[in-house]
Amino acid sequence: MKSRDIVLATLVAFIWGTTFVVIKVGLGSFPPFLFVALRFALAAFPAVFFIKRGNIPWKYIIAIGGALGVMTFSLLFVGMDLGMPAGLSSLVLQCQAIFTLILASAFLKDMPTFWQWTGVLVAFGGMVLLVVDMSTSPSFLGLLMVIAAGFFWSISNILMKKAGKVDMLALIVWMSLIPPLPMLGASLLAETGQWQAITDMTWAGFGAVFYIAIVGTVFGFGAWAYLFREYSPNVVAPFSLLVPAFGIWSGSLLLGETLTVHEIAASCLLLGGVFLVVFGSRLPVKRIFRGAVTEPRQGG
Repeated sequence: MKSRDIVLATLVAFIWGTTFVVIKVGLGSFPPFLFVALRFALAAFPAVFFIKRGNIPWKYIIAIGGALGVMTFSLLFVGMDLGMPAGLSSLVLQCQAIFTLILASAFLKDMPTFWQWTGVLVAFGGMVLLVVDMSTSPSFLGLLMVIAAGFFWSISNILMKKAGKVDMLALIVWMSLIPPLPMLGASLLAETGQWQAITDMTWAGFGAVFYIAIVGTVFGFGAWAYLFREYSPNVVAPFSLLVPAFGIWSGSLLLGETLTVHEIAASCLLLGGVFLVVFGSRLPVKRIFRGAVTEPRQGG
């Protein structure tokens, strides 16, 4: 991998990690459903006039727009609005990798390896520990919302796989057309103060929408799509493990967030499980074991 592309992959992970802090800032200016609508409206327009849809079927654009745009981000934004810290949210959302593995085995007949199942069990243990630890916390419902967001993200991953080899940037831009109207409708039904939030928009509020829409969505996914075209997914995908690291770091630095001992333990289990899912098959356990068995005994 070229040095400049290593920098680019790290930059995308940094952008996606710090996005969780930006979401927290934006939620101070907009109600969650309206925030989601604004995010995808800005990501879609005017990009759709410059990026062709190509051979992407409308059924996948609508389905992915519903699963990723409407469900994932509405649940994430509501969960964070209910008190989930930015750093912890960035890590809990990685449960999407675990849910994706399970759904792929069920619907794509892509059976997990021993290490991948081990990773699922380890990560599941981390989620259970978080649920038990936060069951009496005011942010407990927010935690459940973020876990549910990870589940719907995994559904969108399966849909993207079934869509075949398509232009990922075009898919992200065109699927961004789907969420604005449903989310605006949901905002009108369930939220108040939308007009005031827009007319009294601060630079911080505008900057939050711009960052997650243009920098995080259009640039982030565009750069990610370029990297996947140039290199093997096995080379690029591990950089996504930097996202929660940057999320926790930026949450601590910019928002003063801290993790409890139980949250740190649960985070280690969750991130360790994702690590096993991605890298487990590369671990030299078998080679070490074979070496120990075949090593000649000393003496007699």
